[in-house]
This record gives sequence, C-alpha cells and structure tokens, in this order.
Amino acid sequence: MMKYKSYKDSKIDWLGDVPNHWTNHRIDWIGELVRGNTGFKKDELLESGEYVALQYGKTYQVDEVNNDFQYYVNSEFYKKNQVVNQGDTILISTSETIEDLGHSCFYNKEELGLLGGEQILFKPNRKVLIGKYLYYFSKKFSTELQKYATGLKVFRFNIDDLKQIFIAIPPIEEQKAIAEYLDNKSQAIDKKVSLLEKKIGYYQELRKSLINETVSKGLNKNAELHINELGFATPKEWLRYRLKDLGSLYSGLSGKSGDDFNQDDNPDNKGFIPFTNIANNTYLKRDHLGTVVVYEGEKQNRVRKGDIFFLMSSEGYEDIGKSAALAEDIEETYLNSFCKGYRVNSRKTNPYFLNYLMLSDYYRQLLIVEGKGFTRINLKMEKVNDFFVYIPDSFKEQEEIVSFLDAKLDTIAKIIENMQKQIITLKELRKALINDVVTGKIKVLKD
Repeated sequence: MMKYKSYKDSKIDWLGDVPNHWTNHRIDWIGELVRGNTGFKKDELLESGEYVALQYGKTYQVDEVNNDFQYYVNSEFYKKNQVVNQGDTILISTSETIEDLGHSCFYNKEELGLLGGEQILFKPNRKVLIGKYLYYFSKKFSTELQKYATGLKVFRFNIDDLKQIFIAIPPIEEQKAIAEYLDNKSQAIDKKVSLLEKKIGYYQELRKSLINETVSKGLNKNAELHINELGFATPKEWLRYRLKDLGSLYSGLSGKSGDDFNQDDNPDNKGFIPFTNIANNTYLKRDHLGTVVVYEGEKQNRVRKGDIFFLMSSEGYEDIGKSAALAEDIEETYLNSFCKGYRVNSRKTNPYFLNYLMLSDYYRQLLIVEGKGFTRINLKMEKVNDFFVYIPDSFKEQEEIVSFLDAKLDTIAKIIENMQKQIITLKELRKALINDVVTGKIKVLKD
C-alpha cells in the first residue's frame, strides 16, 4: 500500500492527517447546494418522459443514477433551480434510520434530471472539483452529517448543516486518478456482490418451488393426482376443508394507542407479535417479539404455540394474507391489531403443515385476490374462514411433509445467510477502500 511523502493535520476532526499538498475547502465554497422541493408521487412517474424523475424513494436505493434508472416526468414539473446534470451528487436528507442519513448517489445520465423532495443536490464547481471525486468523498462525510440529525422516528439534516462540512481535496489530475481507481475497484466489488445477489435469488426461488411442490403433491411420487376445483393438481385421496372446519380465528389487540408499545420500564409490559415479523418469517420465536402494556383484567386474546397468524391489512398486495406460525411456548403474549390469529384443531391437522400450505403460491394467490381497498388492502374475516384447502387425511403424512420442508429450507436458509454475510463483507471492504483513498491514507498517483 503506497503512502504520500508527507502529511499534515487537516484541522478537520473527523478527517485527521491528509497529504501535505491537499487543501481544505468548506463545501459551499466549492459548489452549489440545492434543496429539493418537489415531491414526485409514485403514480406520477412515467416509463419515458422529458426529464429523469429523481424521486426520494428511488434514489435512496441506488449509488448511481445511470441508464438502468428509468423513471421520468414531463415539463409540468420543471423548475430551473431543480435541474440535475451529469456529474452532480444527490444526498438523501431524510431517513427512517440514522445509518442511512446522508446516503449519496452519483448522477450519471446525459438526460437532465429533476430533483425530488427530501434530498439535497450538490453541483460541484468543475474548476476545482470533479463530480466523481466529490461523490466518493461524500461516502466519507455522510457519516459526519449524522451528528446534525434531528428527529426521533424520522431523521433529517438541512443545507445549513451541510455547510458546516469541510473537505480536503487534491489537485484536479489527482482527483481524476482517484476517481478512476475507485471506479475500477468498486466495479469489481459490485460485480461480486451482484453475482451473490443473483445466487440468493436462485435459492429463494428454489425455496418457493419446494414449498409449492410439496404442500400440493406431497412426498409420494407415485400418488395419483387430479386437478382440484381450485385449479391445480393434488393427490386424489387428499381431502377438502374450509379453514373454519380445521380451527378458529381470533382478533389481535384492541383499544391500544402508540403510547402503549415499547415502554421498556413498565411493569405491565407483555410480549406482542409485530406486523413486520409475520411478514418476514415462517416461524415466529421468542426473539421476534415487541412489548405492549396490558393491564390485569383486560380482555385480550393471548397467543399459543402452534397458532398461525394472518396479515389482514397491508399497504400492498404482496403482504396481504401472509402467514407465520408460532413455533415455541412463550410467556404471556398478544397479537398486533392488523392481524388475526388462527388456532388449529390439533386432532385434524398439523399447524405447521397448514402454515406451509398457506405460504405456497397456489394458496397465496387465491387469498390475495380476496383483498380489497386502494390506499390500504384489507381481508375480511369471513373470507379467511371460508377459504378452501386440500390436505392429507393422514396426520403422519402432514408431519413428514413438515419435517422434510423444515430440513430442506433450513439448509437453504444457511446458504443464503452465508452469502448475505459475504455481501456485507464486500460492502464494508468497498467502504473502507473509499475512505482510505479519499483521505489520502492510500496513494493512487505515483511520484
């Protein structure tokens, strides 16, 4: 690793020593800062149009706005001071997590863009600062911006906060060399990340196909199949039931406000199962719980091991009707109000088999179409109660299917977890490399 000949104190606390020939500049001395004041709604975005629409929800997810970024608006949204040019950097000024506050992305399209709300645009003075170097340096100073964060549930900073940031920059030719070096290194790392993400996608599809195949056709490859009245093949000897024939639904918490949740020191705290943990898991366990205040004498439904939980209200169709099962005995615990609990009659069916069944694409699609609404999708209790399912008459066969899927999916989960760890390591490597290069810890140019 090459070093520069000499270093000096940058006089910037978070930056430390920098190469002796680099110079300090306050951000607003070397570029123009623009606050986004036009919020584009999702339904206003077009597949083609006059201007690239830099909507907060889209730029938040990328490091570079390039030809893969295909969101547009027309001239009715045009404002001269909101125009984004190739080489500009966009900073996210509002975030639900403080770690993501200040996320930056580089604008790398020839088409003009229009800045959306909750963002700050940095247009560099091209005489002293090239855009790509600024972008890479923004990955370093974005962590400094977190010190200026205000808010509790949503964090933000403003332009005046950004003006407090000083950066040390090298001569233009050195900036170009640094940007080119980091482009090459970042692209190599990003390629590895992309490959791992594709592999994760493959295993996620494998997981889905295993569930679909097994809960609809069973493990007996010689079983005679027929097309059931729901439109897909199941063994002829499997029986049809309505969910209300196999168990009963119950309601989640009622009469609670936001102040009743997550009061860490309240002696009346009880466990509760959050909406998001049902959306994100197959089995729920003790460490998936939140807390809620439930006083003695309140009439609320407690959950039990083996219960299945359905998402009855959601912002989108992808979550509506999603289920998860409680896999272990837990202390006094309740269910959130956007869900229904389902208690299986254990003499008729295995709850974990039924949960896998409800997670299969066949049944998910049939349940999704029962969701109604515009701004929020809702399922009615009677729709779930009257829902038809086909299951093996043999309890033993149900248990064998559950054991088979548990083992297979556990192996897949471990493979995915390993690849996710590799992705985290690669992204940390990329971050560390950028930090070291833009602060002069690693020298790019030769003497």
